[in-house]
Amino acid sequence: MPSEQITPSASQWIDIGVNLSNKQFKDHQRDVLNAAQNVGVNNVIITGTSLSESIKAVEMAEQFGQYATAGIHPHDAKEFTPETLSYIKELALNPRVLAVGETGLDFNRNFSTPDDQINSFNKHIELASDIGKPLFLHERDAGETMIEMLTENRNRIPNAVIHCFTGSKDDLIRYLDLDLYIGITGWISDERRGLHLHELIKLIPTNRLMIETDAPYLLPRSLKPKPKNRRNEPQYLPHIGEYVANILNKSTEQFAKETFENTQRFFNIS
Repeated sequence: MPSEQITPSASQWIDIGVNLSNKQFKDHQRDVLNAAQNVGVNNVIITGTSLSESIKAVEMAEQFGQYATAGIHPHDAKEFTPETLSYIKELALNPRVLAVGETGLDFNRNFSTPDDQINSFNKHIELASDIGKPLFLHERDAGETMIEMLTENRNRIPNAVIHCFTGSKDDLIRYLDLDLYIGITGWISDERRGLHLHELIKLIPTNRLMIETDAPYLLPRSLKPKPKNRRNEPQYLPHIGEYVANILNKSTEQFAKETFENTQRFFNIS
Protein backbone atom coordinates (compact mmCIF):
# COMPACT_ATOMS: atom_id res chain seq x y z
CA MET A 1 0.00 0.00 0.00
CA PRO A 2 1.49 3.42 -0.93
CA SER A 3 2.73 5.73 1.82
CA GLU A 4 0.74 8.73 2.98
CA GLN A 5 1.54 11.88 0.98
CA ILE A 6 2.28 15.39 2.19
CA THR A 7 2.79 18.70 0.45
CA PRO A 8 5.91 18.80 -1.76
CA SER A 9 8.84 20.89 -0.59
CA ALA A 10 10.97 23.16 -2.75
CA SER A 11 13.95 22.44 -0.47
CA GLN A 12 16.40 19.54 -0.40
CA TRP A 13 16.69 17.38 2.69
CA ILE A 14 18.76 14.43 3.89
CA ASP A 15 17.35 12.20 6.63
CA ILE A 16 20.36 11.11 8.71
CA GLY A 17 18.57 8.30 10.54
CA VAL A 18 16.02 5.88 9.03
CA ASN A 19 15.49 2.31 10.26
CA LEU A 20 14.47 1.14 6.80
CA SER A 21 15.14 -2.52 7.62
CA ASN A 22 12.49 -2.42 10.35
CA LYS A 23 9.66 -4.92 9.87
CA GLN A 24 7.15 -2.03 9.68
CA PHE A 25 8.62 -1.23 6.26
CA LYS A 26 8.65 -4.83 5.01
CA ASP A 27 7.99 -4.91 1.25
CA HIS A 28 7.29 -1.16 1.19
CA GLN A 29 10.80 0.29 1.14
CA ARG A 30 10.53 1.50 -2.45
CA ASP A 31 7.19 3.20 -1.78
CA VAL A 32 8.59 4.85 1.35
CA LEU A 33 11.61 6.23 -0.51
CA ASN A 34 9.50 7.39 -3.46
CA ALA A 35 7.16 9.25 -1.11
CA ALA A 36 10.20 10.90 0.52
CA GLN A 37 11.69 11.92 -2.82
CA ASN A 38 8.38 13.48 -3.83
CA VAL A 39 8.80 16.04 -1.02
CA GLY A 40 12.53 16.75 -1.47
CA VAL A 41 14.06 14.06 0.75
CA ASN A 42 16.23 12.58 -1.97
CA ASN A 43 18.72 10.85 0.30
CA VAL A 44 18.40 8.87 3.52
CA ILE A 45 21.00 7.20 5.71
CA ILE A 46 19.79 3.74 6.72
CA THR A 47 20.73 2.90 10.28
CA GLY A 48 22.56 -0.33 11.14
CA THR A 49 21.81 -1.46 14.70
CA SER A 50 23.12 -5.05 14.80
CA LEU A 51 25.16 -7.26 12.53
CA SER A 52 22.10 -8.59 10.71
CA GLU A 53 20.45 -5.15 10.49
CA SER A 54 23.71 -3.57 9.32
CA ILE A 55 23.93 -6.15 6.53
CA LYS A 56 20.36 -5.32 5.52
CA ALA A 57 21.07 -1.59 5.71
CA VAL A 58 24.02 -1.91 3.34
CA GLU A 59 22.08 -4.12 0.95
CA MET A 60 19.23 -1.60 0.85
CA ALA A 61 21.63 1.30 0.40
CA GLU A 62 23.09 -0.45 -2.63
CA GLN A 63 19.70 -1.52 -3.98
CA PHE A 64 18.08 1.92 -3.68
CA GLY A 65 21.09 4.16 -4.25
CA GLN A 66 21.09 5.43 -0.66
CA TYR A 67 23.53 5.37 2.25
CA ALA A 68 23.94 3.42 5.50
CA THR A 69 25.71 3.09 8.81
CA ALA A 70 27.13 -0.13 10.26
CA GLY A 71 27.40 -0.91 13.94
CA ILE A 72 25.99 -2.54 17.06
CA HIS A 73 23.39 -0.66 19.11
CA PRO A 74 24.13 -0.61 22.87
CA HIS A 75 20.99 -2.72 23.42
CA ASP A 76 22.74 -5.52 21.51
CA ALA A 77 26.22 -4.99 22.96
CA LYS A 78 26.02 -8.33 24.81
CA GLU A 79 26.25 -10.03 21.41
CA PHE A 80 29.40 -8.12 20.46
CA THR A 81 32.43 -10.35 19.76
CA PRO A 82 35.75 -9.95 17.95
CA GLU A 83 34.19 -11.87 15.05
CA THR A 84 31.27 -9.44 15.00
CA LEU A 85 33.70 -6.53 14.88
CA SER A 86 35.47 -8.09 11.89
CA TYR A 87 32.17 -8.30 9.99
CA ILE A 88 31.18 -4.75 10.98
CA LYS A 89 34.56 -3.47 9.77
CA GLU A 90 34.06 -5.19 6.41
CA LEU A 91 30.65 -3.54 6.08
CA ALA A 92 31.94 -0.15 7.24
CA LEU A 93 34.53 -0.12 4.46
CA ASN A 94 31.76 -0.19 1.86
CA PRO A 95 31.61 3.24 0.16
CA ARG A 96 27.84 3.34 0.78
CA VAL A 97 28.50 3.23 4.54
CA LEU A 98 29.09 6.75 5.79
CA ALA A 99 29.49 6.21 9.54
CA VAL A 100 30.25 3.66 12.24
CA GLY A 101 27.22 2.97 14.43
CA GLU A 102 24.60 3.11 15.74
CA THR A 103 26.77 2.73 18.82
CA GLY A 104 27.04 4.35 22.23
CA LEU A 105 25.52 3.82 25.66
CA ASP A 106 22.00 3.28 26.96
CA PHE A 107 21.71 2.88 30.73
CA ASN A 108 17.95 3.42 30.70
CA ARG A 109 16.88 -0.21 30.47
CA ASN A 110 20.26 -1.95 30.26
CA PHE A 111 19.31 -4.64 27.75
CA SER A 112 23.07 -5.20 27.77
CA THR A 113 25.16 -4.60 30.87
CA PRO A 114 27.01 -1.29 31.18
CA ASP A 115 30.32 -3.18 30.98
CA ASP A 116 29.30 -4.87 27.73
CA GLN A 117 28.14 -1.52 26.33
CA ILE A 118 31.38 0.22 27.27
CA ASN A 119 33.45 -2.56 25.69
CA SER A 120 31.43 -2.43 22.48
CA PHE A 121 31.56 1.35 22.34
CA ASN A 122 35.32 1.37 22.78
CA LYS A 123 35.71 -1.05 19.88
CA HIS A 124 33.51 1.13 17.68
CA ILE A 125 35.64 4.16 18.55
CA GLU A 126 38.76 2.22 17.54
CA LEU A 127 37.12 1.16 14.28
CA ALA A 128 36.06 4.71 13.40
CA SER A 129 39.59 5.87 14.10
CA ASP A 130 41.13 3.10 11.99
CA ILE A 131 38.96 3.66 8.91
CA GLY A 132 38.50 7.42 9.21
CA LYS A 133 34.71 7.52 9.30
CA PRO A 134 32.53 9.40 11.82
CA LEU A 135 30.52 7.88 14.67
CA PHE A 136 26.73 7.72 14.72
CA LEU A 137 25.95 7.81 18.43
CA HIS A 138 23.09 6.78 20.70
CA GLU A 139 22.96 7.92 24.32
CA ARG A 140 20.24 7.62 26.93
CA ASP A 141 20.69 8.12 30.66
CA ALA A 142 24.43 7.64 30.18
CA GLY A 143 25.65 11.16 29.50
CA GLU A 144 28.37 11.25 32.13
CA THR A 145 30.05 8.03 30.99
CA MET A 146 29.55 8.86 27.31
CA ILE A 147 31.19 12.26 27.70
CA GLU A 148 34.10 10.79 29.67
CA MET A 149 34.76 8.22 26.93
CA LEU A 150 34.42 10.74 24.12
CA THR A 151 36.68 13.24 25.90
CA GLU A 152 39.33 10.58 26.42
CA ASN A 153 39.25 9.59 22.74
CA ARG A 154 38.26 12.83 21.00
CA ASN A 155 41.61 13.44 19.36
CA ARG A 156 41.34 10.20 17.38
CA ILE A 157 37.64 10.28 16.49
CA PRO A 158 37.20 11.70 12.96
CA ASN A 159 33.84 13.18 13.93
CA ALA A 160 30.64 12.22 15.74
CA VAL A 161 26.94 13.06 15.88
CA ILE A 162 24.66 12.54 18.86
CA HIS A 163 21.71 11.02 17.05
CA CYS A 164 18.20 11.84 18.33
CA PHE A 165 19.37 14.19 21.07
CA THR A 166 16.83 14.47 23.90
CA GLY A 167 19.11 15.27 26.83
CA SER A 168 19.80 18.09 29.24
CA LYS A 169 21.38 21.48 28.76
CA ASP A 170 24.51 20.34 30.58
CA ASP A 171 24.88 17.35 28.29
CA LEU A 172 24.34 19.49 25.19
CA ILE A 173 26.96 22.04 26.22
CA ARG A 174 29.50 19.33 26.90
CA TYR A 175 28.83 17.63 23.58
CA LEU A 176 29.22 20.95 21.80
CA ASP A 177 32.45 21.60 23.70
CA LEU A 178 33.70 18.38 22.10
CA ASP A 179 32.75 19.78 18.66
CA LEU A 180 30.11 17.12 18.09
CA TYR A 181 27.15 17.46 15.76
CA ILE A 182 23.61 17.17 17.11
CA GLY A 183 20.73 15.28 15.46
CA ILE A 184 17.18 16.42 16.23
CA THR A 185 14.02 14.39 15.56
CA GLY A 186 10.28 14.94 15.81
CA TRP A 187 10.67 14.38 19.56
CA ILE A 188 11.01 18.16 19.74
CA SER A 189 7.31 18.50 18.90
CA ASP A 190 6.18 16.23 21.74
CA GLU A 191 4.43 18.50 24.26
CA ARG A 192 4.79 15.81 26.95
CA ARG A 193 8.55 15.39 26.93
CA GLY A 194 10.23 17.44 24.19
CA LEU A 195 9.45 21.06 24.98
CA HIS A 196 12.76 21.61 26.80
CA LEU A 197 14.44 21.19 23.42
CA HIS A 198 12.81 24.39 22.16
CA GLU A 199 15.29 26.44 24.17
CA LEU A 200 18.22 24.06 23.90
CA ILE A 201 18.14 23.97 20.11
CA LYS A 202 18.87 27.70 20.06
CA LEU A 203 22.24 26.91 21.69
CA ILE A 204 23.36 24.65 18.85
CA PRO A 205 25.64 26.44 16.37
CA THR A 206 24.15 26.66 12.89
CA ASN A 207 26.93 24.50 11.44
CA ARG A 208 26.46 21.69 14.00
CA LEU A 209 22.78 20.85 13.58
CA MET A 210 21.24 18.04 11.53
CA ILE A 211 17.73 16.58 11.48
CA GLU A 212 16.29 13.10 11.16
CA THR A 213 13.10 11.11 11.52
CA ASP A 214 14.39 7.93 13.24
CA ALA A 215 11.55 6.31 11.26
CA PRO A 216 9.46 4.27 11.85
CA TYR A 217 9.72 5.59 15.41
CA LEU A 218 8.94 9.05 16.81
CA LEU A 219 6.11 10.14 14.54
CA PRO A 220 5.89 13.92 15.20
CA ARG A 221 2.93 14.68 17.44
CA SER A 222 2.59 18.00 15.61
CA LEU A 223 1.87 16.25 12.32
CA LYS A 224 -1.75 16.77 11.23
CA PRO A 225 -3.45 14.67 10.11
CA LYS A 226 -1.68 11.58 11.40
CA PRO A 227 -1.06 8.80 8.86
CA LYS A 228 -3.48 5.90 9.17
CA ASN A 229 -0.66 3.45 9.82
CA ARG A 230 0.78 5.64 12.62
CA ARG A 231 4.23 5.02 11.16
CA ASN A 232 6.92 7.67 10.92
CA GLU A 233 8.59 7.98 7.53
CA PRO A 234 11.32 10.09 5.91
CA GLN A 235 8.63 11.95 3.95
CA TYR A 236 7.81 13.74 7.21
CA LEU A 237 11.31 15.20 7.54
CA PRO A 238 10.29 18.53 5.90
CA HIS A 239 7.56 18.84 8.56
CA ILE A 240 10.18 18.45 11.29
CA GLY A 241 12.39 20.94 9.48
CA GLU A 242 9.60 23.51 9.26
CA TYR A 243 8.77 23.00 12.96
CA VAL A 244 12.40 23.55 14.01
CA ALA A 245 12.85 26.50 11.63
CA ASN A 246 9.90 28.23 13.27
CA ILE A 247 11.48 27.81 16.71
CA LEU A 248 14.71 29.32 15.37
CA ASN A 249 12.89 32.17 13.61
CA LYS A 250 14.27 31.09 10.25
CA SER A 251 12.61 30.40 6.96
CA THR A 252 12.18 26.73 6.15
CA GLU A 253 14.29 27.25 3.02
CA GLN A 254 17.20 28.73 4.96
CA PHE A 255 17.07 25.99 7.59
CA ALA A 256 16.88 23.29 4.92
CA LYS A 257 19.96 24.71 3.17
CA GLU A 258 21.94 24.88 6.42
CA THR A 259 21.14 21.35 7.57
CA PHE A 260 21.60 19.93 4.06
CA GLU A 261 25.09 21.43 3.86
CA ASN A 262 25.94 20.30 7.40
CA THR A 263 24.92 16.74 6.53
CA GLN A 264 26.92 16.73 3.30
CA ARG A 265 29.98 17.99 5.15
CA PHE A 266 29.70 15.65 8.13
CA PHE A 267 29.12 12.48 6.11
CA ASN A 268 31.37 13.53 3.21
CA ILE A 269 28.51 13.33 0.69
CA SER A 270 29.47 14.98 -2.59
